[in-house]
Amino acid sequence: MKIGVISDTHGCSATWEKIYDQYLYDADFIIHAGDVLYHGPRNPVLPEYNPSRLAEALNACPVPFIVAAGNCDSEVDSMVLDIPVQSPYSYAIVNDLRILVTHGQNQTEEKLFALAQQVKADLIITGHTHIAALKQQNGVTHLNPGSPVSGLSKQVDQHGTLAIVTNRKISVIDIDAGKIIMEESI
Repeated sequence: MKIGVISDTHGCSATWEKIYDQYLYDADFIIHAGDVLYHGPRNPVLPEYNPSRLAEALNACPVPFIVAAGNCDSEVDSMVLDIPVQSPYSYAIVNDLRILVTHGQNQTEEKLFALAQQVKADLIITGHTHIAALKQQNGVTHLNPGSPVSGLSKQVDQHGTLAIVTNRKISVIDIDAGKIIMEESI
């Protein structure tokens, strides 16, 4: 099973087209950790910002989605997306992997790991920071795929990132360089 994991697309349709065509077209499903359409007041409005076009592309996507609402997602976004934007958490069981998804704003890593243990999740996925992260603690893995949007990434090199989960292995990919930058087995 191949799971694509993204977050913080912030209405950037050209980035979606790029990552879908290169990394997600053959995924069994996609998890989005929030901030799907709106750029947010703290982010610059990039030339590729086109939330209507992104909504159309996501609605036409043949790969099923799970979306946890981010701090920039609103009821209006849910009106144009056919994908349910769940808030504030989504939970999925894939094969024997239990996955908890939340955007992660106002959450410390300590609270996230405690919550994951409480609901017996193997993997907790967050977004919000625009910085990719992969950490294990007490049998739980925390994944933040960062943001695939180069102009919004807060990585040191400002490259866009996403993650792929296959066969209990997580790979975080720098989509601008086309290489794996972090990898961990669950």
